[in-house]
Order: sequence, then structure tokens, then C-alpha cells
Amino acid sequence: MQSFFIFFQLKLLKRRQMMSRTKPTSFEMLFLQEVLSAECKKSNIRLREGEYQYGLAKSIMAFQLNLHFPNVKDIIKKAYGEEEASDIHFIRKIQTILKKMEKSNIVRILPKKKPWELQRYAVLSCKFQDVDKNLVVLATDQQILQAQDRLNNLLINRKAPTTRPTNIKIKIFMLVFALLASYAGIIWALVQPIIDPIIFVFAFSSAVMCSILLGKALSEK
Repeated sequence: MQSFFIFFQLKLLKRRQMMSRTKPTSFEMLFLQEVLSAECKKSNIRLREGEYQYGLAKSIMAFQLNLHFPNVKDIIKKAYGEEEASDIHFIRKIQTILKKMEKSNIVRILPKKKPWELQRYAVLSCKFQDVDKNLVVLATDQQILQAQDRLNNLLINRKAPTTRPTNIKIKIFMLVFALLASYAGIIWALVQPIIDPIIFVFAFSSAVMCSILLGKALSEK
């Protein structure tokens, strides 16, 4: 039973850590600012609707408007569906096209955060002039303003001083003590010749509640 509660707490912590990893870094936020405010860029390839280059650029920009840099599987999944994102040959084909788009000053291949992760991609502007002199708009003015607002709010929150409660350690200590007391109550109830259901249910419920609260407190520390 104790191992179950520990497993539950670890899962909660892992989930919170995964959520925090999705937030852009300081460098990435500055890069996003540059992209959202960039003027129209010229490119030496076509960006015609219906072709791979256009669809990939639109997909990457959709992620960036939500302050996220996608990897190749994210891009393919959004543009072409789940099945294509599992096709190794199709993934390699798209990576080749993205490499050409990088040489044409449309996308940038971002460094991996970890060696085993896939490369991530970023579009360098919301507007391009392709080789045929056509103006290609990947995001409307309203979408850009909304993304800038989200980015500004994120920057403000990151710069703001943290206001963690000063008694967080006391809270954790009390929850640990209550959790151990609950475990002791459960064990005591189980070793009695006749199990008192009221004591057992109360101790079990208390242990569950303390585990949840402790997991949240540890993730906020």
C-alpha cells in the first residue's frame, strides 16, 4: 500500500515536470519575439499552397503561435495525420525538405535539448516573398497580436519575483507526519484481531488525502 502512494506521488511530480518542460526557455522567448516582429523575408523557393513547403511552414507557425517549437513528428502529425507521422520513410522525406527550407532561409533547425530527442524547427517570419515574388502570409495580424500577448504575459511572469509561501517546508513536514501517522493507523487496524472498519477507512482516507496534498506541495517547492 505504501508503494502505491509513493508511485502516485512520483507520477504527479513527473506530470508537473513534463508540463514545465513545455515552456520556452529565455532564449526561445527572445527568438519568438524576433519571429513575431520580423518583416517579410525573401526566399528562393516556392511556397505555393498545396505543396510540401507551404504546408510544413504553416504547421510550424501554428505551433509557434502557441509558443512551442515542434519536432518533425509533431509537424507531420499536424499537417498530414497520425499515420504519416509513424512512417519512417515519410519522416526522412520531410526532414530532407525541411533541410532545403533551412538553406532557403525559411526555417531554422534548433539544437536538441537532449541527445535522444528529435530536432525541433522554427519558421523565421510570419510573412515571406517566395521565388515567384508571391507574398505568403503564415499568420494573420490578429493571430500575431494574440501570440505576442501570450509571450509578453509569460515574460512578465518569469521576471516577476517568486512568491512561494515561506512556510512551504513546514507544510511538507506536517503532511509527511500526517501521512506516516495514517500509515501507522492502517497497520495498527490490520494487525488487530478484529479490524475496526471505521478506524481503517478513516486512516486510509487520510493517507490518500495526505498523499495527494504532499505530491502537490512537493511539485510547488
